[in-house]
Amino acid sequence: MRYISTRGTAPVLNFGEAMLTGLARDGGLYVPETVPVMNAADIAALAGLSYEEAAFRVMRPFVGDAFSDEEFQTAIAKAYQAFGHAARAPLVQLAPNHFLLELFHGPTLAFKDFAMQLIGQLFQIALAREGRRISIVGATSGDTGSAAIEAFRGLDNVDVFILYPHGRVSEVQRRQMTTPSEANVHALAVDGTFDDCQSRLKDMFNDFTFRDEVGLAGVNSINWARVLAQVVYYFTSAVSLGAPHRKVSFTVPTGNFGDIYAGFIARRMGLPIEKLVVATNQNDILHRCLTGGRYQMGEVHPSISPSMDIQISSNFERALFDAYGRDGGAVAQLMDELKATGGFAVSQGALEALRATFASGRVSEEETLAAIRAERATSGELLCPHSAIGVKVANDHLGPTPMITLATAHPAKFPDAVEGATGLRPGLPARMADLFERPERVTRVKNDLAALEALVRERRRR
Repeated sequence: MRYISTRGTAPVLNFGEAMLTGLARDGGLYVPETVPVMNAADIAALAGLSYEEAAFRVMRPFVGDAFSDEEFQTAIAKAYQAFGHAARAPLVQLAPNHFLLELFHGPTLAFKDFAMQLIGQLFQIALAREGRRISIVGATSGDTGSAAIEAFRGLDNVDVFILYPHGRVSEVQRRQMTTPSEANVHALAVDGTFDDCQSRLKDMFNDFTFRDEVGLAGVNSINWARVLAQVVYYFTSAVSLGAPHRKVSFTVPTGNFGDIYAGFIARRMGLPIEKLVVATNQNDILHRCLTGGRYQMGEVHPSISPSMDIQISSNFERALFDAYGRDGGAVAQLMDELKATGGFAVSQGALEALRATFASGRVSEEETLAAIRAERATSGELLCPHSAIGVKVANDHLGPTPMITLATAHPAKFPDAVEGATGLRPGLPARMADLFERPERVTRVKNDLAALEALVRERRRR
């Protein structure tokens, strides 16, 4: 299995190399050269399997010879053993033909755990085999950071630095990043937005001297292994509702486009997905692009759904790569235009290709609160604001095909918003009940590449 860059000029890598590399050296994102297809019998055979066994069958073709079957099965088993639900990703019915996929039963109460816990296990195997040390630097709008810290905390051959926008994540999200006491984890509060954090992260990867000096590796959703791990729950949930003999649709609360792109890969693999619906908050660059044909950055407006407060959706580049016929040169030109002018027009042909798979909807702050309130009243479910955005947009796209909305975080991660909508303040699970009593450890830093690189150099262990 070979992986190529969306911009066409980086070295072709195998799965293990692509996982440890993260961002391609030409600035692009790695994607599989070909997408393995599962036939109807293979998909139907997933019914009744454990999540771990289904995960092995769905992901195995993408891994090639980077890991043995035994190594990969062991990594999967360890990744999900700490999840708080035996089904790992259970389905709950909200209404006729509308289902909620609960992706918040992992150790940090967000969907990011599905990928990050697995990556943590695979990194350990690969690094031990090669005798390497790496410095993981990640940017987060809230959930990726805590999931990465949870997956890599305490490991001897990894140092973890997480950049998050100061004052723009929930208190629970912040404390999950700042309270771990292990010496190899570092929470860095950047004066800026998530887009600033993500831009500085990409700058570090494009500083090849620094990248090679510190052994830089990335675990943001730019990392292909992150996307691959998220493909699995599209299959398990669809099969639970009758796939491959029955089509399904999915609505996904979307910021950086990684989670919904995993659905796109599942569709390419043969899962009968009728529509993938992008659900955005007021920072609606993806909705504006899909409806108007122009990808144009705007100001980031803080919201009660902070994980979606994004104006540069990095994984959208992967979708553009396919929409432009896998023309790396065309994608590189678009990304250069984005960097120079803050936007670009999508060609008519590419826009039609995107619209053939993706629909979209935008939800205001008031509508988000109303959706939390309404769902509590009608089904009894308590939703986090991101999941509520998904449910609201899904309700606008319901039809004869079953709709699955991804619930991306536990409501207790955003207690103020949930309490404001319902009067109920969701409590943390027992294993996290003392989170607000734990001491915090955080470094505030300017939105400056040199300052961030100096911190990484100073604090990484040799």
